[in-house]
Amino acid sequence: MATQKSGRSESGSGERRPGRRAVLGAAVLGAGTAVVGLPGVARADEHGHGHGHKDLPVPTVVAHRGASGYRPEHTLGSYQLALDMGAHVIEQDIVPTKDGHLVCRHENDITATTDVAAHPEFASRRTTKSVDGVSLTGWFTEDFTLAELKTLRAKERIPGTRQRNTLYDGRWEVPTLEEVFRWADKEGRERGKRVWLHIETKHPTYFRKLGLGLEEPLAKLLRKYGRHKKSSPNFLQSFEPSSIQRLNKLVDPPLVVLLSGASSRPWDFVEAGDPRTVADLIKPEGLKWMASFAQGIGPTLDLIIPKKPDGSLGTPTTLVKDAHKAGLILHPYTMRNENTFLPTNFKKGTDPNAYGDAFGAFKTYFETGIDGIFSDNCDTALLAREDFVNG
Repeated sequence: MATQKSGRSESGSGERRPGRRAVLGAAVLGAGTAVVGLPGVARADEHGHGHGHKDLPVPTVVAHRGASGYRPEHTLGSYQLALDMGAHVIEQDIVPTKDGHLVCRHENDITATTDVAAHPEFASRRTTKSVDGVSLTGWFTEDFTLAELKTLRAKERIPGTRQRNTLYDGRWEVPTLEEVFRWADKEGRERGKRVWLHIETKHPTYFRKLGLGLEEPLAKLLRKYGRHKKSSPNFLQSFEPSSIQRLNKLVDPPLVVLLSGASSRPWDFVEAGDPRTVADLIKPEGLKWMASFAQGIGPTLDLIIPKKPDGSLGTPTTLVKDAHKAGLILHPYTMRNENTFLPTNFKKGTDPNAYGDAFGAFKTYFETGIDGIFSDNCDTALLAREDFVNG
């Protein structure tokens, strides 16, 4: 299993991976506050002349749905805080509206992430649907025009766990992807450094069957904002390999196949009758297949280090070594600070909503040789990264 210490990685065969890049200096003022002193080491790509994702610091810190540990997810407030904290890349999930606009929501079901239930004018829109084989009852973006969706306000998705985030309920709208591109361009000009994004197509087969295919409008927007090139500052990702294959024919940014639990099957495989599971995709032949159209994978952390029956971390798999051998980078998901999300050997105390030993968990995952990690708490991730790179 590849391990990484003292700025480089070594596999059991003695093969050395590229050295770690310079760490960004970080000083955290407290949970939910900005990390200061983070313009970082200047790189060639900061003014648009670099080599794309290969210029990013490694391990790369990806702000999962923005700084979602501190602000309602997928809002401009969440994205702004993540950028101010120094996250290397900021994630967007995209779903369509009824009139074909791409908006940033983790799911098309907006029941838990907006105040739609408080709008009597939309009460009749509540319905039950089957999305990727799962029955859901609520309100869905594809039943709203963009103008209607803009009358709603975002709220905290898990208020029981993140009660402090509810302070910001109602503060921000649901952003369109185009608004995020404009925001990123503005911030990039002001900072003299490109803003990196990690854009996921959600339920692409489901939406294509509704006549709301995601890939073509996404590609159109990427071209409009000059983010369609190999060196452009964004990754494109999906849990459905066919969505990545489609994007591979439309645009040139780095592509990432997301991978859920080992026994699961991508929904496009289910629809197409492809019997392969994620367990098949992480075998050498599956990795070689994905490497034919993608530059990376985004596996759940359990595929990197499985958990034992008691919920503690077990022995790392060979996935990191195997993926690197196939030429793929790995951006696994998702690290969160709260006990309820941590392996049992990194929990502290009995309060599930209290912070556990997140630094210890980060260190363990970084030591496997992963190239980056998604985190709801990018300030914690950046400090853990600094400890790891300088350790």
